[in-house]
Amino acid sequence: MRRRYSGRSEGFVRSEQGEQGFWPSYADMMSAVALILFFLMLLSYIQNLITGNNLQNTQETLENTRARLLSTEEKLASTELELKDTEDTLALTRKEVEKAENELAKLTIDLDEAKLTLSQQEKDLAAQDKLLADQKALIADQEEYMKAASEELLAMRGQMQTVAVLRLSILEQIRDSMAKVMGSEDKVTIGENGNIVLDESVLFDSGSSEIKDEARPALDQLVKVFQTFLANDENARYVDSVVISGHTDSEGTDESNRILSTDRANSVLNYLMSAQNRRLEKYASFFCASGYGETRPVQSNATPEGRAANRRIEISIILRDDSIMDILESYLDIDVPASVTATAGKSGSNGTRP
Repeated sequence: MRRRYSGRSEGFVRSEQGEQGFWPSYADMMSAVALILFFLMLLSYIQNLITGNNLQNTQETLENTRARLLSTEEKLASTELELKDTEDTLALTRKEVEKAENELAKLTIDLDEAKLTLSQQEKDLAAQDKLLADQKALIADQEEYMKAASEELLAMRGQMQTVAVLRLSILEQIRDSMAKVMGSEDKVTIGENGNIVLDESVLFDSGSSEIKDEARPALDQLVKVFQTFLANDENARYVDSVVISGHTDSEGTDESNRILSTDRANSVLNYLMSAQNRRLEKYASFFCASGYGETRPVQSNATPEGRAANRRIEISIILRDDSIMDILESYLDIDVPASVTATAGKSGSNGTRP
């Protein structure tokens, strides 16, 4: 016998009728479960679909992000290189700037020095301008002085020429007068030293200091020329002395030649002083004699001609130094501008000639 259950739940009945009603309820329940499962599966599918899409999008986003990251890394590397180049350029620029600053500082120092130099040059230029003005004034004074000096110089030159001509004139008179008396111009000449040269053979025999008789007329003529010349005070004031010098060749000893040349010179001098009634005695202070032996040859003693030329009597007319100095003093005795004197003093103190 089957038991029957009745209660609040009408879905469960322990009877045949009740068993038949159970299954539809179960089927409904299973259908509901199946529907729920289907719904869950649909939800899961949709979720998976959404998740897959999201995952794909995420992957694409990740790839894009990776690509952007790679690009960014490349840009960063490029930027780092550019930064390094910039830093190197900056360092080089800093060095150039430092170098430029150093050069600028040096140029500034040079400019300051140039300014000082320019200032000093301006001062020097001003001083030179003043000096130039002073020198122009000095030149004017010197031109005036030079004009006066030129006139004095011309006068002095004329006086000096007069002295030279005077000396040459008396020498030529002596030569011409003696040559005329002796009848030969070969035995009496004017030497390169400006002295009258008498051949030894005209006056003396070989080895002798005694004057030949035939030489006396020539010496007498010499007395007349000197007496006429020295009687003129203007001529006499320029004459210091008349030197009669004897010379020999190298034959014989030095002592014998010295004695012979001295004796011959004294013989000529003594004759001049005693001849013509001692006409030259009042002028004896002008005359002197000396013997040089063989020490002053005019030619070589190696030949007979040379030895003959060395055996000679020379007559030298020595001019007075003080007479020449009188001429020079007269030239210097002119008014010298004070500016010229001052310039000469400065030049002398510097060891230079004015």
